[in-house]
Amino acid sequence: MKKITLVLSLFVVGIVSSIQAQNLSNNKFGKGIQVMAKDSSFYMKASIRFQTLYNGELNLVTDEWNDNVMIRRSRLKFNGFVYNPKVEYKIELAISNRDNGKVAAESNSAASIVLDAVLKYKFAPNWQLWFGQTKLPGNRERVISSQALQFVDRSQLNSKYTIDRGTGVQLRGKQKIGNFVVKEAGSVSMGEGRNFTKSNIGGYEFTGRIELLPFGEFSSKGDYFGSDLKREKSPKLAIGVTYDQNNSTTRENGFKGDFLSEARNQNTVFVDAMFKYKGFSTMFEYADKRTDESAVLLDGTSYQTGTGTNIQLGYLFKNNFEVAARYTDIKPENNNWSDDYSEMTLGFSRYIVGHSLKVQSDLTFVDHDIDNDIFRFRLQAELAF
Repeated sequence: MKKITLVLSLFVVGIVSSIQAQNLSNNKFGKGIQVMAKDSSFYMKASIRFQTLYNGELNLVTDEWNDNVMIRRSRLKFNGFVYNPKVEYKIELAISNRDNGKVAAESNSAASIVLDAVLKYKFAPNWQLWFGQTKLPGNRERVISSQALQFVDRSQLNSKYTIDRGTGVQLRGKQKIGNFVVKEAGSVSMGEGRNFTKSNIGGYEFTGRIELLPFGEFSSKGDYFGSDLKREKSPKLAIGVTYDQNNSTTRENGFKGDFLSEARNQNTVFVDAMFKYKGFSTMFEYADKRTDESAVLLDGTSYQTGTGTNIQLGYLFKNNFEVAARYTDIKPENNNWSDDYSEMTLGFSRYIVGHSLKVQSDLTFVDHDIDNDIFRFRLQAELAF
């Protein structure tokens, strides 16, 4: 009996010692898994997230209901610095089928898994040079992470007119004049979107953006996530303007879409604003995308050009439940690729751990000028750690 007791005692001591020997860290849910080299020459934060989405649509003319459940997005993300804190990096991979994009010969007939792969060098105070593939300094809603949206997904303005990601070089700066903040960004990219493996078949894409924050910076970079989760104690406002010129592109939307038979220069202007104060938030965006010649080609195909307006507002209650509303208006330059339509959306969100663990739903009425009107219901759960 004494031998059995001794063996059990040693076994328990072994388990306790093993537990105590584990590499416990200060990592926190929603903040990723963080690793720092002993000599501080390397830092990495690794995170993973996914969105499970139910989408149902009712055709208000035919009374036909269509629905499905999907993994809308699933991502692996790594960011940090190497060698010196001035040399930062970001890698983001899309690993769900819905998230990979269209397989095309121009991307070696492979899934477009790589979203971001970019180096960032802080060569002077408040100045960075970026090199690689990442989001261009375009419309605010696009630059906001899909994890940090106020609604289930981005608006149709973003879907139709955004300039998205590109591969090239970017210059980023930030200046302060008292409490007034000015942010500048400029980029030169290939103009063919992400994961494009052929040589430049058109011209380069040039993008410039300026942002004004007259009341100072938002808490925790709140000008680039949806909802006023930080409950700004004083009014905060950010106003941004972007101009983009994509030279000799042959894709419908510049960075994506089918390849067309004739090249065009595409010019896009974005104007946007974000305001937050004590749980109230609102965001406005306007987009205007044009070609230098007719957007309709001789074979009947067309570039996706036109204008769009999006405005949304919401209020976050103290229990982290939010009610939000959004109105989007899309006016194509021609009807070859779409008719005029508007969307009115009512959204409901419950933020359990900020944008890292939340449940969102929305109801949308789509009012088409030509096509059938649609009623849409969506429900989405997001987990990010």
